[in-house]
Amino acid sequence: MDEDRPQYDAVVIGAGFAGMYMLKTLRDAGFRVRAFERGGDVGGTWYWNRYPGARCDIESLYYCYSFSEELQQEWRWTERYPSQPELLRYARHVAERFDLRRDISFRTEVRAASYDEAHDRWAVRTDDAELTARFLITAVGCLSATSTPDFPGIDTFRGEAFHTGRWPHEEVDFTGKRVGVIGTGSSGIQAIPVIAEQADHLTVFQRAAQFSVPAHNHPLSDQEQRRVKADYARLRAEARMSPSGILCERLEVNAVDVPREELRAELERRWRIGGTTFCAAYPDTLRDLAANELSAEFVREKIRATVRDPETAELLCPRDHPIGTKRICVDTDYYATYNRPNVSLVDLRKHPIAAITPAGLRAGDREFELDAIVFATGYDAMTGPLNRIDIRGTGGRRLADEWAAGPRTYLGLACVGFPNLFTITGPGSPSVLSNMIVSIEQHVEWIGAHLVHLREHGVRRSEADAEAQREWGEHVDEVAAATLYPRAASWYTGANVPGKPRVFMPYIGGVGTYREICDGVAADGYRGFRLTTG
Repeated sequence: MDEDRPQYDAVVIGAGFAGMYMLKTLRDAGFRVRAFERGGDVGGTWYWNRYPGARCDIESLYYCYSFSEELQQEWRWTERYPSQPELLRYARHVAERFDLRRDISFRTEVRAASYDEAHDRWAVRTDDAELTARFLITAVGCLSATSTPDFPGIDTFRGEAFHTGRWPHEEVDFTGKRVGVIGTGSSGIQAIPVIAEQADHLTVFQRAAQFSVPAHNHPLSDQEQRRVKADYARLRAEARMSPSGILCERLEVNAVDVPREELRAELERRWRIGGTTFCAAYPDTLRDLAANELSAEFVREKIRATVRDPETAELLCPRDHPIGTKRICVDTDYYATYNRPNVSLVDLRKHPIAAITPAGLRAGDREFELDAIVFATGYDAMTGPLNRIDIRGTGGRRLADEWAAGPRTYLGLACVGFPNLFTITGPGSPSVLSNMIVSIEQHVEWIGAHLVHLREHGVRRSEADAEAQREWGEHVDEVAAATLYPRAASWYTGANVPGKPRVFMPYIGGVGTYREICDGVAADGYRGFRLTTG
């Protein structure tokens, strides 16, 4: 090993909310740490996702760090659901408050990392340097590797082209332009109403209809913030042990056992509240198709009541997946946007895109002339960001090859054959099925405590045990199979990326349950990890 290369105790890849907290946690524990971020500043998702209408679908008072009581109390949120600019301001405030930037290399991408078995260190190569570290920690985010279908002629388009996940930092003005948006997932549903207000004409190319619930976003009053902040300790503790890291009222009676008038009144009440917890009312909604259909048809009725053109309304009604089994969206005036005279909808299942042309695109036998195309086509979720780094463990094995048939991890934290590598919110953990901040904090704190334990006990190598990883993978699969989630062709299963294996990647056993499992592993001397001293 070249001793001239900089040496660290730990390298953190990424400086979003996970990377910033990991950096602070390890630095506070006395480790020498360096973080690398390919963006120009902190913020991760909220640095890159600047598309019109970009907004978090978790309420701002809970989509923020809980590790610092002072930070919780001093930051004032302006809206129920925070916008991208506000979230970026918050991330920058955290970086400044805890002096994090001095240990972050910006505009620097980690290209490769290989484990040196002779020295039990990771050799890390960025696009402009090489260094080594005892521990390698990935904080790359679950939705950071953008995915654009390989449409024929995509490079021939003469107009402006954008991906929602890599939006320009300068303002984009669609005034007077003919705009096409491809995709109606979360980012498309947020962007479409805003773009429609500017564009001369907006054509939405829908690949699959999605369920969306109104956000009912509003400014936060001082009184509301004081009420929540005065009770933060209890609220945060409850969220950590909840199924999703999100506080909401959960009924104990099954939907199929409730009189229809009573059920409709409850769904109506939750529709008025808005937000992602709409599907959390009844415990059988995501386990029983008959129960699920009650909520799904309620939303379809709302779509039909909102969209004036019956044909367009039916195209917007999802029928290919149970409600909630794809990421349910939260919107502001999404369905009502189709009542605008300058908005039209194209069903790509009936009229698939044949080619992107210099003047626009061809779908079915129709030509659409466009000045701009917005690709709201999503991400190679969870595994994509890690597989795009050439990570090699013992014996030169590549992480991408190990995951070729689908990701397998121990607790979503570690992988057999990759010692001293830890993945924050990796596949096999609750991650994208939860309030990400809650899951991030739990993973960061667990990893931080584990590294302190290794240091105190003279452990040079920590690696997932093969049997423990196998058993955890079986448990993840078993828990998922007991729900309706695997029935959907979603990015949870990799179905949105051609050739990607269909494996349900997150752990659906619940945030609180998962926390107890991880705490039990630690209390039992890190059961399931092979710890090598010397």
